[in-house]
Amino acid sequence: MSYENWLNYLRSAEKNSMISGRCRKVFYKFPDGQQMAEEYSMDTGIVQRRAWRKCKQLMGEPEWEIELGETPRQINQCAGGGDADNSAIANDFTLTESNSAPMLTKRITKKNIEWRIRNLPYPIEVYQVSADAEKRAIIVRTINKKYYKVITVPELDRCNLLPSQENISTHHQYNTLIITYSKPALLNEMEAEVLILLKEVETETDMEDLLQGLLAK
Repeated sequence: MSYENWLNYLRSAEKNSMISGRCRKVFYKFPDGQQMAEEYSMDTGIVQRRAWRKCKQLMGEPEWEIELGETPRQINQCAGGGDADNSAIANDFTLTESNSAPMLTKRITKKNIEWRIRNLPYPIEVYQVSADAEKRAIIVRTINKKYYKVITVPELDRCNLLPSQENISTHHQYNTLIITYSKPALLNEMEAEVLILLKEVETETDMEDLLQGLLAK
């Protein structure tokens, strides 16, 4: 399996997991000092958010870097107990964007990876979206030279796959360019293997959410 290195990296992590509402939150602490936080839909098993925090710096904690997610938001602590290093997440994701600046968000569905670039008013004919094997990325440019973006696809890198032009489709509406990439079979296989791995992680339940649910009945 070309994604075996990724699975081994996940296996090496100290993992905490918590269910809150219809969301499962998983926090990873890796031997190299990196940390990763994910949120999975309990209904679909699809990862909805993923963020990374690099190794500790000399001056304070490094910022969380969002890899996946529709909007910046706080990921709550995934597991109680322990010291600050072993607690899940207590940091906010704080990003500020100009109301008129292009803003890129990403989400994953059962069949596709999807990016939305908001605040791009040009018609669909203006955009050129191409798979660049050398950069291992998807390149977005406009023929009027008003916008250029290199979009990395870490999911493909973890499977040792290059982006393919035939997997890309585009659509434009409401000043938003929508780029859809059809997931190759190997990526779907990797996602299934990760879910199998996470089955072994002990998971707590958010008692406050549980209590609210019982009271609502």
